[in-house]
Amino acid sequence: MNSLIENNDRIMIKQTKEWGEILTGFETRNRYELLDGDGNRIGNAAEEGGGIGTALLRNFLGKCRACKIHIYDRNGEKVGRGDKPFRFFFHRMDVYEGGRKIGAIQRKFSILNRDFTLEGPDGRELLLIRSPLFKIWTFKLLHEDKEMGRISKKWGGLLKEAFTDADTFGVEFSHSDLPAEVKKLLVVAVFLIDFVCFEKSKN
Repeated sequence: MNSLIENNDRIMIKQTKEWGEILTGFETRNRYELLDGDGNRIGNAAEEGGGIGTALLRNFLGKCRACKIHIYDRNGEKVGRGDKPFRFFFHRMDVYEGGRKIGAIQRKFSILNRDFTLEGPDGRELLLIRSPLFKIWTFKLLHEDKEMGRISKKWGGLLKEAFTDADTFGVEFSHSDLPAEVKKLLVVAVFLIDFVCFEKSKN
C-alpha cells in the first residue's frame, strides 16, 4: 500500500453507490474511490462480492457481518486487504499487505467516546483513534493525547447525503514522523469506521 500513502499527507475515501441501490434502498457491497488531496484517483477498494445469499445476509446482519475489503492501486493491482470477522460487539478488522499481516483496528469499550485502537502485527496496541461524544464526525489518532492524524467524515450536502446514503471521508497525517505502517492502518480504519458507525441497516 506504499503507493497510496507516499507523498500524500491527505487522502479522500469516497464511497460509491449504484443507481439500483439508491432507488431500491437494498444494500449492495461497499465500493470506494481513493483520491489524493488534489482529487486525483490513487486507488479503489471494494467489499468482496457474493451471490444473493450474501446480499441477503449483508442486509440482515448489517455491521455485524463478516466481510473482506480488497484494496487496489490506480493501476488495478491489489495492494492490501482488510478482514472483518462476524461480531455483535467490539468489531475488528485485520489488515494484510501481500499476504503479510501488518496490524489490525479494534473497537474498544467506551461509554462517552467511540474508541478504536491500532494494533501491530503482534497484537500490541500502538495508537488510539477517538471520536469525542460531541464531535461524532471526527476521529482523532492519538498518542499520549497528542494528535498524530485524523479521519473526518465529510458531508456532500444534506440533500445529497440523504438521497445517496454515500459517505466521504478525509484521512490526514498531521505528524511527519508517523510510520508508514501506521498510515496504512489508518487508511483501512476508514472502512471499519464506515461499517460500524455510519452504515445504515436496510432490513
